Amino acid sequence: MRFFLVLIFCVSLGLSKGHAQDLRVAFGSCSRQDLSDKQLWKEVLEVKPDAWVWTGDNVYADTRDMEKMRAMYEKQKSHPDYQLLRSKAKIYGTWDDHDYGENDGGKNFTMKAQSKIELMRFLDLTNDEALDAHEGVYQSYDLKNKSGVVRLILLDTRSFRDDLVPSKTKGRRYDINPEGDVLGEAQWQWFEKELSRPGADVFMVITSIQLIPVEHGFEKWANLPKARQKFLDVLSKAPSQNIFLVSGDRHIAEVSALTIPGWKNPLYEFTSSGLTHTWTIAGEEPNGFRKGPLIAERNFGWIGFNWVGKEVKLDYHVVGPEGKILYELNLSYPLH
Repeated sequence: MRFFLVLIFCVSLGLSKGHAQDLRVAFGSCSRQDLSDKQLWKEVLEVKPDAWVWTGDNVYADTRDMEKMRAMYEKQKSHPDYQLLRSKAKIYGTWDDHDYGENDGGKNFTMKAQSKIELMRFLDLTNDEALDAHEGVYQSYDLKNKSGVVRLILLDTRSFRDDLVPSKTKGRRYDINPEGDVLGEAQWQWFEKELSRPGADVFMVITSIQLIPVEHGFEKWANLPKARQKFLDVLSKAPSQNIFLVSGDRHIAEVSALTIPGWKNPLYEFTSSGLTHTWTIAGEEPNGFRKGPLIAERNFGWIGFNWVGKEVKLDYHVVGPEGKILYELNLSYPLH
């Protein structure tokens, strides 16, 4: 009897860490290469992900000197625990501003072509003909397992984004650019095709900056409301509603949920940031779409996907130092 009880406990512990999922994808952002002692790679390794996704600010470069940027990427890449992760999980990623090369930078950054080379090198994509064929770093991959397919869509919110409008209001960095774009025409067309292309059960869309929140005064899609609405229109026309978002940038973790007309379930956005440092928040940052807590501890996120009957179930976790579970959320999407 004692052995039986211990066995039950061990099985339960394994399930609580997500080791029974068909597919496990971990992700994070905002990782300073000079804070090697603050990295969470040991904690990431504990959940045994099949894939790791960089969602932006993979290093803090902010430079036009590509030799300096390469050295920063090499420092990040050489961390022993990250090296171990690379040997055990497939690595994917896009960029945000600091690894792009300019704080809050957009389409007018003069070194974006050179910076793309360094990102591709960091991600071991130097021979990727599909990525070489177009400007920017948007990519798509089908993460397959014996049960189904998750389509990972990595957007580029830097290479084509129009200028932001500085705010004169205290506590706000930016105001509205009513006509500004984020993705650029070629990427918009590509994005629609990736959402329409058959073969995927779930669509995991990576946008480095937040899309759903509208209230805070920092970078977000809502600073360019025409582009944000176009994004939601694209989703509403997509053949599948099994779509969710992952973002970074904000040095916090939170979950946002937005109702889309005609959708059976809300659109969810999982924000995970940052891996090595977060903001000390004195008060509650407003977000009327937030579900659950605002988390201001170092963190990464991971999702376990499980195909059960006619559903794919998602178990979302926010994990902090020493593997502490900071938040969990369970969702399910119907299979067609």
